[in-house]
Amino acid sequence: MDVRSEDGTALLVALMAMLLMTALGIALVLTTSSETMIASHFRNSAEGLYAADAVLERALDDLLAVADWNQLLNGAVQSSFVDGPPSGARALADGSSIDLLQVLALATCDKSVPCSSGDMDAVTTKRPWGANNPRWQLYAYGMLRDMMPPGAVNSPYYVVAMVGDDPSENDGNPLQDGSSEDNPGAGVLAMRAEAFGPGGAHKVIEAIVARPDESAGAPAGVRMLSWREVR
Repeated sequence: MDVRSEDGTALLVALMAMLLMTALGIALVLTTSSETMIASHFRNSAEGLYAADAVLERALDDLLAVADWNQLLNGAVQSSFVDGPPSGARALADGSSIDLLQVLALATCDKSVPCSSGDMDAVTTKRPWGANNPRWQLYAYGMLRDMMPPGAVNSPYYVVAMVGDDPSENDGNPLQDGSSEDNPGAGVLAMRAEAFGPGGAHKVIEAIVARPDESAGAPAGVRMLSWREVR
């Protein structure tokens, strides 16, 4: 055997080149898939935020027709945008589902089961107001596309809006709006909007709204005092 023979060198080079091209191809596919996934998550996140804001705006419109906000705080009055009783499972567009009572419990006491009075009054990082912690009530809920005329919105998001007593209240009764002049939460309402979408997408917005003082000449309506995305 002649050790100086170059027989098979071309085959070896071809195999090495093929392995290199295969590795480059796999890297390109993975990069493309990752970028597609990142873009999809970004799109879902942005759409979810807009969906939560949309149901918040819709709920604000319905608040204009409610003269007594105590009816909101005790759950006696709901928005006209509801898809049934305020309980039970709701199917999402991707085949998954949410349970409205579980959504309510997670917002109220950060548990997936119904909250006790002690749970709702507990002082936590998220709810540091004790007896004045908001006790959320389901106010508006349904598929976002059902909020508008047929064909106006093609969205897979399910949206929920809740109302609760403003935590700046000092009366210790979160089911009733403050009435005394020295109560900073009198005529003020807390709102929470959530949007649920494909792939576990979930966005939350909280806002504080108030009635203008009409006795002081302010126009009738509802004024938004604060708005924030909950992360």
